[in-house]
Amino acid sequence: MRSTFALLFYINRSKVKADGTTAVMCRITIDGKSTALTTGIYCKPEDWNPKKQEIAQTRDNNRLDTYRHRMENLYYRTLKEQGVVSAELLKNQITRQVVVPTYLLKMGELERERLKKRAEETGSRSTYRSSAYYQNYIREFLAEMGKDDILFTDITEEFGREYKAYLIKYKNFGPSQTNHCMCWLNRLIYLAVDNEVLRANPLEEIEYEKKPEPQRKHLTKAEFKKILSTPMSDAHAELARRCFIFSTLTGLAYVDAQALHPHHIGTTADGRRYIRINRQKTKIEAFVPLHPIAEQILDLYNTTDDSKPVFPLPNRDAMWFDIHEIGFGIGREENLSYHQARHSFGTFLINEGICTESIAKMMGHASLRSTTTYARLSDMKISADMDALVKRRKEEGLSKKEVANQPKGSCRTLKKRLKITICKEEPKNNDELQDN
Repeated sequence: MRSTFALLFYINRSKVKADGTTAVMCRITIDGKSTALTTGIYCKPEDWNPKKQEIAQTRDNNRLDTYRHRMENLYYRTLKEQGVVSAELLKNQITRQVVVPTYLLKMGELERERLKKRAEETGSRSTYRSSAYYQNYIREFLAEMGKDDILFTDITEEFGREYKAYLIKYKNFGPSQTNHCMCWLNRLIYLAVDNEVLRANPLEEIEYEKKPEPQRKHLTKAEFKKILSTPMSDAHAELARRCFIFSTLTGLAYVDAQALHPHHIGTTADGRRYIRINRQKTKIEAFVPLHPIAEQILDLYNTTDDSKPVFPLPNRDAMWFDIHEIGFGIGREENLSYHQARHSFGTFLINEGICTESIAKMMGHASLRSTTTYARLSDMKISADMDALVKRRKEEGLSKKEVANQPKGSCRTLKKRLKITICKEEPKNNDELQDN
């Protein structure tokens, strides 16, 4: 005979902690017999909905849903495997599953297991892969202290500051990488706080490193020309090269190129094709008229079957190695990343004199502030070109003093010469990008 099974979630409003929260309890009832246990989830009494058995805070409510599903799955699995299950048996199995590590590295390994499952569900392993590095840095730091692991209760603010100094001094990490490592450490500590291993995070007062303004690295036109003229012998690498070129000419990020389907491609009345797609990151529509080379690449792939994406792209991690190989093939000293294609698109448009509003629309920017970054890059290039021009003039023997002593007519002649020189270094028309 099938047993009766029910779960009831509730809170005890008379037992409120100092921070104003109370534990969410779970009552398991099987065949009329019940037992209760704490879920390890806390909420404020006013955020609890007793009728729906829900928490107002989305994050906590998601954790409660996960807990509920785990209880139900465990019940049905136990019933199938053993043929019988009781409330106490289910409670004992659940409490064994939710044993919380009291050591830092053990908590990290548990969290990495969760990230691994998440990576398998989403198809993106970047977060899981990075966590291995952050976990190893903590392990190396503890080894320097002569420890295999450390209790959460032994972690102090001084420990956090020493770890941060270790990353900067001995690992030679910059602000961004140091902050990523500190984020992982804080993540593990907050997991201990959530599970009542600690009452508070002892590292809360430690400030993160101030990051410099991000440098949007992009290709030069000469480098892009090399990629255009360097086909790859391997099929996967050639797919990576074509998609990289396509993104350089459309500004699509990798995740947007993956999501590109035939219905995102349209044609104007005069026969010009374009892409209209909502960006995955900002949910803002990007509208991009297609460059002739981008159209040629599209014609090599799926533009008719809307049940499949245009490009048969693998996950980003698999593409990462092929992009590096392309950068190596063109003799680029710095590592090449796929996102540099998008930055190159924005920089090329700025250099062609396209207004920032049009670029923002093509790139799907949520704010013009993102687009003006490319304008600042262009200003820096203009300044560098002008400095180089002045240096050449000095080498030719035309000093500032000589300019000042010349009559007005000569100064006008000099300005004319400067203007001609600058025009020679700028593209003559909008077809230069196509030629390159």
